[in-house]
Amino acid sequence: MSDDGGLAILLLGPAGGTALYWALYRYYRNTDKSHAFERETAVVAKPVTGAEKDRKVDEVKGTRESRIHGDNVGKYRQRVQRLQGDSNANRPIAEQSGPD
Repeated sequence: MSDDGGLAILLLGPAGGTALYWALYRYYRNTDKSHAFERETAVVAKPVTGAEKDRKVDEVKGTRESRIHGDNVGKYRQRVQRLQGDSNANRPIAEQSGPD
């Protein structure tokens, strides 16, 4: 093998890697196929509808109430219920078996 042939093979690797990187970048970025949405797309605005059916229900100003009326924060048993057929229902936490 001559010196020129060896140098060509050594330069073929980085050149091929650069070409592959460039091809993948162009493929995934689609820089040559993209368009400017704001300039090339016409958007026609229409008036807002539904105002004739809207009605005011309530008005809340400020934070006079520190709690929401009807919350169930203090009723733990009502919020969280144990699944039916749970074998660990009546055993202390330290004795409950975990998943095997």
